[in-house]
Amino acid sequence: MVVNKAHREFHALDMSSGWETPEGYPPGVQQKILSGALDEKQGSGTRTRLLRFAPGTYTTAPVWHNYWEEVFVLSGEFIVGNDENGQGGEKFPANTYCCRPPLVVHGPFKSETGCMLYEIHYFDPA
Repeated sequence: MVVNKAHREFHALDMSSGWETPEGYPPGVQQKILSGALDEKQGSGTRTRLLRFAPGTYTTAPVWHNYWEEVFVLSGEFIVGNDENGQGGEKFPANTYCCRPPLVVHGPFKSETGCMLYEIHYFDPA
């Protein structure tokens, strides 16, 4: 497996810039790529990112992808399984974790108070 991440020793992150709304997400959800990149068409790469939800933000449909995903809730509360109107779902507080293999359907997502997630995405080694 080729790892496309640069060697970076401890360094301060500029938390006020470098945020963008990922494709397919509503405004209020933003990512900050910490290292790496994924090539979903080629099925290669690895990525580490922060993902944040502004208070009251929700997605409306489940998702799936062809890579592994590990998610750790750093702060706030993250709700999984709401309906298309943002109602319902199971609430997960800070310091909760999941690891999803490829092709697992998950979501929709929301956060009533806002949250910050730490995520690692990668493909199975060839």
